[in-house]
Amino acid sequence: MTRLRPLLVTVALSLIASTAVLFAAPPSTAAPAAFKHPGVLVNKAQLDFARQQVQSGAQPQTAAYNAMKGSSYGALSYTPKPRAIVECGSNSNPNNGCSDERNDALAAYTHALLWYFTNDDRYAKKAIQIMDAWSAVLQDHTNSNAPLQTGWSGASFSRTGELIKHTYGGSWAQRGRFENMLRTVYLPEVRNGAGCKNGNWELIMTDAAIGIAVFLDDKAAFDKAVSIWRGRLPGYVYQTTDGAWPKAPSTCSSKDTREEIVAYWQGQSTFSNGLAQETCRDFGHTGWGLTAATHVAETAWHQGVNLYGEAGKRLTDGYYFHTRYETGTAVPSNLCGGTVKLGLGAVSEIVYNHYHNRLGQQMPTTLAYTESKRPAGANYFFAWETLTHANNPR
Repeated sequence: MTRLRPLLVTVALSLIASTAVLFAAPPSTAAPAAFKHPGVLVNKAQLDFARQQVQSGAQPQTAAYNAMKGSSYGALSYTPKPRAIVECGSNSNPNNGCSDERNDALAAYTHALLWYFTNDDRYAKKAIQIMDAWSAVLQDHTNSNAPLQTGWSGASFSRTGELIKHTYGGSWAQRGRFENMLRTVYLPEVRNGAGCKNGNWELIMTDAAIGIAVFLDDKAAFDKAVSIWRGRLPGYVYQTTDGAWPKAPSTCSSKDTREEIVAYWQGQSTFSNGLAQETCRDFGHTGWGLTAATHVAETAWHQGVNLYGEAGKRLTDGYYFHTRYETGTAVPSNLCGGTVKLGLGAVSEIVYNHYHNRLGQQMPTTLAYTESKRPAGANYFFAWETLTHANNPR
């Protein structure tokens, strides 16, 4: 026992230090003096590590890379379908360019990644072709889903532009036009949040806003995105330290009574750590909200702003709460009337990478769920995250 004591003390001190880093890191409050590029969702060190893994045949990156390269998004024959006005109603009905724009943005990002992994400039040129096609004609997003549609597509387009601008040395003659499209068509639609809409809207919009801000080196837009995130996350994922019921998001001041909050939280009146505002709607939209929140924190992390630390247990509890039901835990009667709509999606790779691989936190339930979804594909506004973030703490 005497011999074990020093070891136990060392382990205890290590755990204390890890916990201090995780939950007590002093928050950065503003954009960096200079943005780091590439630094929208992924940085160069992560990309270099992932490329090395693929070149050596390591898993799970190699399977993820093969899935990406073999997807329709990665075909060099891919043809964009731009239009001047993208009209998207509720549930994308009407769908006048909505699916086309989302798919083109995902294809552009896919080709940007393929460029980096292969050094084949045909992929960079295809990414540029897609971006140029849209920047030549797009004027506006309209109808009720316009802010969400702008968030979905703007998130992928900002990542694409960031990678091509900062890793490709070839010609991109219309880069200024693409930058202007993000600045004048996309950013005004997403930068001020979504008010009292379901939380996945605002988080997805903020994901796009922070990506555009970094790509454009726009410090004011970056600070605005961080502020929106800080006001929304406590209004999306509950912690018992919030009080007897969840807080209202900062952009939704009309929800100021318990009854209004319960109605906003899909009628759920029993609250526990990790419950989300859309849990009792369905896990699919909840997964979108959680992963968009994580994307914002990841981009901020690359820019020296530790939103992960500010989130504390809120993010990890949110993922644990939902992945445990996805992996077989019985649903209690006081949660959504005893029935939930599963289908969280492949949304947990990045959060697991940060809290486990960077900070050493044990997350076995989230890990089991993450591994069951590998290799993660592409959907709406997230793509190939097993490739870029699995076991990749850079």
